[in-house]
Order: sequence, then C-alpha cells, then structure tokens
Amino acid sequence: MKFVKNFNNNAALVSDESEVDWVVIGNGIGFGKKAGDPIDEDKISRRFIAVGENLKMVDSVRDIDQRTLALTTAVINLASKQLQITFSDYQFMVLADHIDFMLTRATENIELGQDTLGWEMRKLFPKEYGTAQEALKLMQKKTKLDFPTSEIAYLTYHFINAGAGQTKLQDTIKITKLIRGVVDIIQYQYGMQLDTESFNFNRFMTHLRAFMVRHMCGECEKDSGEELDNSLIELMKVKYQKAYDTVQKIGTYLYKQTGWKMQPDDQVYLTLHVWRVTHRQNDEQLRES
Repeated sequence: MKFVKNFNNNAALVSDESEVDWVVIGNGIGFGKKAGDPIDEDKISRRFIAVGENLKMVDSVRDIDQRTLALTTAVINLASKQLQITFSDYQFMVLADHIDFMLTRATENIELGQDTLGWEMRKLFPKEYGTAQEALKLMQKKTKLDFPTSEIAYLTYHFINAGAGQTKLQDTIKITKLIRGVVDIIQYQYGMQLDTESFNFNRFMTHLRAFMVRHMCGECEKDSGEELDNSLIELMKVKYQKAYDTVQKIGTYLYKQTGWKMQPDDQVYLTLHVWRVTHRQNDEQLRES
C-alpha cells in the first residue's frame, strides 16, 4: 500500500496495488509520510474502503489517539471471540468514540452514576453483559485507570448493537416518533438544523435508541439513581446550562408521551450528548466558514 494523505498521525488515506483507496488506522501510520511512500502494514489496526461516509467518520474522530485505538481493537477482539459477532466499520468508530469518552471521564474523575443499569442488563443480555465486564477489566489493566461499573452497561449496548440483538426488544415505530420529537426539541432550543448525516448525530442516536430500549423494557424505575452525586448534577447545570435545560424539556416530553421518568444519570449523560452534538457541529461549521 502507498500513502496518499494524512487525516492525522493515526489515520491516513492509502492506495493498494489495484489503485483502490483505503482508510487505515494505526499508531503513527502516516507520520512523516509523503505521497507515494510505502505504508508499514504491520502498523494497521483497522482498514476500510474509502467511501464518503467512512471519510466523514474518520474526520469526526481525527483527534483519536493510539491508546484509544489499541483499547478499541482489544475490546472488539474479545467481544468478537466470545459473542461470535462482527463489528462493522461504523460500529468500530462508534465504540472508539465511546472509549475515548470513557478515558476522558476517568482521567478527569467524572462519574456518570452508579451501576443503576446493571441488574437489567444482566437479566436481559447475560452473555453481552458478562463480556462487557471482562472488557472493562481488560481496559483497567491496560490503562491503570479506574472505570465505574456503570460503564459495563454502556459497553453492553455496543455489543448488542453489533450483534443486532436489540431489534427483538424495540417497537421501531414508537422509537422513531419519539426520537423525531427529541430532535425537534433540540433544534428548536438551539435554533439550528442538526446534520443528520454526521457521525456525531448518529453517535447521539445510538445512545438515544439504547436509552429508549431500556425504558421500553419496563424495569428501569426500580433504581431511582438517588446515589448519584448531587454535585455532578449541579456541575451540569453550570457548565452545560443550555444543554441541561434542553434535557429537562426532553424529559417533560418523554413523560407526557410515555410516562417514563428520566433518572439523574440519564439527565447527566443526555446533557453531555446534547452538548457534544450541538457544540461539535458549530465548531465544524466555523472551521468550514
């Protein structure tokens, strides 16, 4: 393979012997390379055909570092072997983005809540949950960081999505209508049209669908999330005030439509996602202007 151009030091566009373009990811894969230089294929941890959507995904996570890439690859190898599932290119990038977010939270000592989802996930998806437990231990061993057990449930969702297991749980029509309502609220509050083709929007949709599937199981109210540190909620109110206020309106909408009560950890996580999907889109628009 020959180097074509860099996305960043860990992601590059290359061309093979048949002149097919590929996106390759790996530690320092494009560092110091010039057009036409050969690529060290031993450094490649992931590769996929360079079509439009894949290029968008790589651009959206251009700041991803080697530690994240290595952890994502290790987690996928573990899950693929134990669950006999295959991660698409998109699911690889979504998981990498999530793990990158996990590392940031662990480094900054931000915990999204206690293990309020654990018993549900163990009951509904025992194999995926058990694999997620092992994946978290693997990440802790490799990074020497402490991750809260609540992360197990979110990793479980990624494994369910990769195995297409969640389709048996959800009422597609109901979820589609609810998501449309949530998007409308965000767009109205921010006075902006969200880019539904962007990686960040689809990342948000992945979380939102998982959130709704959990509530549709009808078993989420037993743990009210009261153990969540109140200072974290207060931090969200101050640091991400607009996003937090938007999530309160989303909570009111969902309660009126379904009777679901949004738990404190739901509010924190959705606040972060609303901030990211709006903040990053504004940043991208500014870079392009």
